Amino acid sequence: MSKQIQDAYIVAATRTPIGRSHRGFFRNTRPDDLLATVLRAAVAQVPGLDPAAIEDIICGCAIPEGAQGLNVARIGAVLAGLPKSVGGITVNRFCASGLSAVQMAADRIGVGEAEVMIAAGTESMSMVPMMGNSPSLSPAIFANPDDIESYGIAYGMGLTAEKVAQQWKVSRDDQDAFAYQSHMKALAAMKAGEFGDEITPVDVEERSLDLDSAEVGIQTRTVRLDEGARPDTSVEGLGKLRTVFSARGSVTAGNSSQTSDGAGALILASEAAVKRFGLKPLARFVSYAARGVPPQIMGIGPVEAIPAALRYAGLKQDDIDWIELNEAFAAQSLAVMRTLGLDPAKVNPMGGAIALGHPLGATGAIRAATVVHALQRKNLKYGMVTMCVGMGQGAAGIFERV
Repeated sequence: MSKQIQDAYIVAATRTPIGRSHRGFFRNTRPDDLLATVLRAAVAQVPGLDPAAIEDIICGCAIPEGAQGLNVARIGAVLAGLPKSVGGITVNRFCASGLSAVQMAADRIGVGEAEVMIAAGTESMSMVPMMGNSPSLSPAIFANPDDIESYGIAYGMGLTAEKVAQQWKVSRDDQDAFAYQSHMKALAAMKAGEFGDEITPVDVEERSLDLDSAEVGIQTRTVRLDEGARPDTSVEGLGKLRTVFSARGSVTAGNSSQTSDGAGALILASEAAVKRFGLKPLARFVSYAARGVPPQIMGIGPVEAIPAALRYAGLKQDDIDWIELNEAFAAQSLAVMRTLGLDPAKVNPMGGAIALGHPLGATGAIRAATVVHALQRKNLKYGMVTMCVGMGQGAAGIFERV
């Protein structure tokens, strides 16, 4: 007997601030601790919910090894003090891992296999390098030199951005101007307190050694805002940066996303659970799509995923009021926007990954929290999270304010 598909509602959504990797405020903070922080915070947002009703945690992580290895979803649940009955599974779709976690949680509710789920993402690029601690690439990939870029990670990903810039004719000046605007929008949003609803402040301990007394001093500070946005950014300064991946290219560190640390979490519930626990839905998860593209131009992935997600939702592009387009590179962001004709005023109104950072597998969950709260704050109807994905994919998810 067929089951009727149920709606999945987001009843809580939060994230940590995003820190710069290696030298930032989370450089010594474990990703499983960041995950535990947002899990506790998400549950605290819905005091009427019995934590024992949470059936599973699906957590995205792009490089699930080292400090975020084993099964970081389950580890985060234990560290957060959730009931031992709450399960946990870690999923990986590289940059779309966190968004895929939301989709999977919504699907479980949709088919009636769960009533309450948590979708999350966590990533520490300070503790786990881009390709992992001991990458092992298939020797067969080197049979075709073009396929080396198919891994779409680290060096290869930058080359894909150069290819997109060339093929879609995105100039260096346009990329730098886009990057500058990302910083300016992020700084303006911070000044206006726009991130307040979505961010859970995190206490960070910093230790210092007094050589004279041989005593270790511990100082605690509370981190409340993202670390990446730079007030001193200028188009002129960006224009002086050297290219990174190609001597005659246009992609620089300044017009690329920042490597980062962070985590995000959303609680999803069925309509029955919303009524039973007296919860207030923030948004409804509407649709999701993932599509593949040639790995050498992986940045164009949203061009394929966005129309599919809109089709599944029965919506038109103009129906979307707020778009979080992950800025892996300015080149691919501009190529996607121009190809689809996205309204620049709707894309990343509070800045994107070039300014705010991109903690890989956590980004989808982080940006979903941004969309959910933005729709509420601005009284908008539909929002979208979309991104390109290493090795040639695109993903898009649509949310509706309720």
